[in-house]
This record gives sequence, structure tokens and C-alpha cells, in this order.
Amino acid sequence: MNYFSSDFKLGILGGGQLGKMLLYETRKWDIHTHVIDPSPEAPCKLACNEFFEGDLMDFEAVYQFGKNVDLLTIEIENVNIDALEKLESEGLSVYPPTKALRIIQNKAKQKLFYVDHDIPTAAFQRFAYKSEIADSVHNEALEFPFIWKAAQFGYDGQGVKIVRKLEDLNELPAGECIVEEMIPFKNELAVIVARNPSGAVKTYPVVEMEFHPEANQVEYVICPARINDHVAEKAKKVALKVSEKIQHVGLLAVEMFQTQEDKILVNEVAPRPHNSGHYSIEASYTNQFEQHLRAILDLPLGSTDSKLAGIMVNLVGAEGHTGNVVYEHIEDILGKQGVTPHIYGKKQTRPFRKMGHVTIVNENIERAREIAQQVKEKIKVISK
Repeated sequence: MNYFSSDFKLGILGGGQLGKMLLYETRKWDIHTHVIDPSPEAPCKLACNEFFEGDLMDFEAVYQFGKNVDLLTIEIENVNIDALEKLESEGLSVYPPTKALRIIQNKAKQKLFYVDHDIPTAAFQRFAYKSEIADSVHNEALEFPFIWKAAQFGYDGQGVKIVRKLEDLNELPAGECIVEEMIPFKNELAVIVARNPSGAVKTYPVVEMEFHPEANQVEYVICPARINDHVAEKAKKVALKVSEKIQHVGLLAVEMFQTQEDKILVNEVAPRPHNSGHYSIEASYTNQFEQHLRAILDLPLGSTDSKLAGIMVNLVGAEGHTGNVVYEHIEDILGKQGVTPHIYGKKQTRPFRKMGHVTIVNENIERAREIAQQVKEKIKVISK
């Protein structure tokens, strides 16, 4: 099939920043795009060919959207899978496949999948209701502290909390969840795996992630990870096993813990371009968004090698600020070598909302990390 300057239509479920950055690549190749998102001010709206406002969890909205495209992909997992399954049964290519999405969309199913396929992961328990957690604590089947995760609809640090005492449970929603053992890890790592329908597979270098202690969001992504080659190879091997078992098409970001004993444990996965791959826009020969396109269109996969060391700094809304956004001092960083800001186009900021990111590239990873710290300290995402 001819995708370039043709009648082919690519549908994207979700119109946020990941979709916006994917559209940089579709416009580069002149691929016609349809995007659906519930927000009339979605970042994708100005960059796609045709925009549709609709609820991604509504069966009819997703189904009717899919009827008008030739291939469907996602930029967020929280979509109506029943509609996607019906479209698949009618012959539409949906990537990632709905079988993979059903596993990934629910964290409890995801964890059980790891156990069933001998993929290393932290010990966990599954609960249908929050009240069952308190019962388990009282019966001494569960000890503090532990990690609580909502089974569905978590994103950007939402739906995850460290529970240190019984009273902490009062703040949590009542639905299905999992409780994980707290892992005393050295590093949080990630590997992005690209796979096309023909079965070609490539991995990006292992990256290291530094998280904000309160918001549970990634603050820095460092590529390459500052780990030894043996640990890096183990991390890639585990990521490839997850990819093989799930049989996704497109990108799969595999987040992992490196324990004190240098074991690799899978935390969770995302079947799409991911925050841990944003550095690749400036640092890699083939950035993650172009690679996702190559994969879902069954084109040859591009080189995943890095040109330079890369660090990504997330720009999130400052605490105490809600309203029309102002990027304070952003012009001051433009004089620094190897620094590129990306603004997502969200007009309203709120505490810890992802509003953009900055990439720093340098031949020396430690120097890149120093500049990244300067960038983080300089830019403030505030409201007017």
C-alpha cells in the first residue's frame, strides 16, 4: 500500500502531546491523519488533517471513528477495546492489537500475565475492593509499607501511592487494585521495543529514569543509563521477552527496576510512544515517533542508535499554580548548547500537569546531566 501523499488515512485515538509529536512525523511523510479526543483544545487539533471530538471510552464514538480510516493506532491506553475488537473483526488493522491492549489496560491482568509467562516482577496481591486491603492488613497477610495501584485509568503518576499506614487507605478510590511489595531498587530503567507486523524487532538503548518523590512522575530520562553492560543486556533481554509474549505491534515501553542484587523486575508497560523515549527526537538516528509509524505501517525499522548522549527534562506545572500558563525564563535556556524545548500546546496549567519537555544532548553524559539540572532549576511553569 502507498502511504505517502495518497488517499490512505491513519486514525489516532487520543489527541495529547504524544499524538502531537507523532503528527510531526506524519506531516514529514505527508500521511493523512484523523484524530479523536474528548477535548476541543487537544494539542493534536491544529496538526492533524481531520479532528473529531469524542469520548475515547464510548463504544459508538470509537467505532464510527474507526470506520473512516484505513489503520488505527493509539496514543493512550484508556480507550474502548470492545469497539476496537469489532473493527478488527471487520478487517481493520488496529495496532497495538486488541489482544495486547486487553492485557496492558488492566494492571492486575498485566501482573498475572507476567507470572504466567515467567517474566520477573515484584510480588503482588490483587483486590476487588479497597476494603479487602484493610482486612488483609488486620489478618497479617499484608505488611506496611506497600505500593497501591489502581487496576485501570492511572497515568502520569495518578493511580499509584505508597501506603505506610492504615489511614493512608482513606485517600484512595474504592475500586479494583493491586498491592505490590516495595522494592529497594538501585535504578528505575526502561527499554523501548519496536515490532512490526512482519516480526522485525529492534530495541532502543536502556535509559535511566529519575522520579519526582511526591508526584511519582519522571523528572529526568538519561540515555544511556549509567549502568554496566551486563545489567543493560539483562534489561534488554527481559524487555524482548515481554514484547515476544505480548506480541504487540508498534512500540512497547517496558519500565523496570534494577534491584540491589542487579536483578531486573518488570514494573509495567505502555504500548505506544512513551515519556522515556522523548530524548530520541534529538539524540537518536530514528526517533521513537517515526519508529512507531514505521512499525505500524510494516515498513523497515530505523536505526535505534544514539548520535549523542541525551537527557530529557519534564516540564510540569508548578505547585500552587492553576490557570493560563506562563513558561518563566524559558528564553534563558536557549543560549545553552544542545538544549531544545518542546512545548505541548496546553493552554491551562495545574500542579504536576505535563506541559512540555526539554532535551539536552552532549558528547558527555555527566555534562548533559549538569545542564539538565540547570534547565530544571531555571524554567518555572506557572500561571498568569
